[in-house]
Amino acid sequence: MKSYEVQKFGIENLSVVDASIPQLGATDVLVKFRAASLNYRDLMFIKGEYNPNAKLPAVPFSDGAGEIASVGAQVTKWKIGDRVCPILMQGWLDGPLSPEKRRTAIGAGDLPGVLREYGAFNENGLVQIPEHLSFDQASTLPCAAVTVWNALVVSGGVRSGDTVLVLGTGGVSLFALQLGKLLGARLLVTSSKDEKLERAKRLGADEAINYRTVPEWDKEVLRLTGGTGVDHVIEVGGAGTLAKSVRCVRMGGNIAMIGVLSGSGNFDPRTLLMKAVRMQGILVGSRRMFEQMNEFIAAHRLIPVIDKTFGFADAAESLRCMESGEHFGKIVVQY
Repeated sequence: MKSYEVQKFGIENLSVVDASIPQLGATDVLVKFRAASLNYRDLMFIKGEYNPNAKLPAVPFSDGAGEIASVGAQVTKWKIGDRVCPILMQGWLDGPLSPEKRRTAIGAGDLPGVLREYGAFNENGLVQIPEHLSFDQASTLPCAAVTVWNALVVSGGVRSGDTVLVLGTGGVSLFALQLGKLLGARLLVTSSKDEKLERAKRLGADEAINYRTVPEWDKEVLRLTGGTGVDHVIEVGGAGTLAKSVRCVRMGGNIAMIGVLSGSGNFDPRTLLMKAVRMQGILVGSRRMFEQMNEFIAAHRLIPVIDKTFGFADAAESLRCMESGEHFGKIVVQY
């Protein structure tokens, strides 16, 4: 089989190797991958910024979709031909996250990722793909979509009528827009490009703010919410945007801390304290969360937003596309 390896850090060092098909244990299944999707985490790992002490060589990418090609002798959950996605943390099936569960993540140096033709997984480390989704569409779910489900539903408790601020128009942000609208929330979205904001409106955004032309976008958020602020912020910027996110969330509101896209910045924690804001770090979610989300996606027939698609041989180019920051939604690699 063909498999990509990170033998040393750097996009230019990503290479295809010939590898043997993994051997199956009694409760393992063999997945033939059909598609993978990119997350910023993947780019950071390949550049040596996410897990610089990872044991190399490593198979990158955490989000994939495929079909079961073979099953171990004691497998009861799956049969050949079932369409599945691996969960990101293979040991996080339910309950709270722990250090032990965190160390079972795929695609960033702990366990092999999905940028390969075949992968072996324990039968408990997979979820079924919603019937209405293609392999390309399903490959976008394991990290970005589950993270948003955790942020909005499990941790955030978003209710109909809540106001949600979404920063940017990448994969996580657009899932927050789509899922938030289906939950009955009012959605405010930011971007540096008017064209992306118009596309976000067509997806259901209620308000759109260009943070290039409106650099004090926190004040605009307050204006649009009558001075109260939003109930929830999907914070993907990190240090560069956190101070403004705290300023534009309401008293007692919720900030889901997900990304680190915007580099350095100054943050005064006193604002967090004085507004009694709850800030929760969100590190994807469990298999149970994934299954609950898939039920919701299937019921509402949600279609993930895919911006660009690359062939398996062009995986390095897909990473450069993500590095450019020009994408709207998800970037997919087809096998």
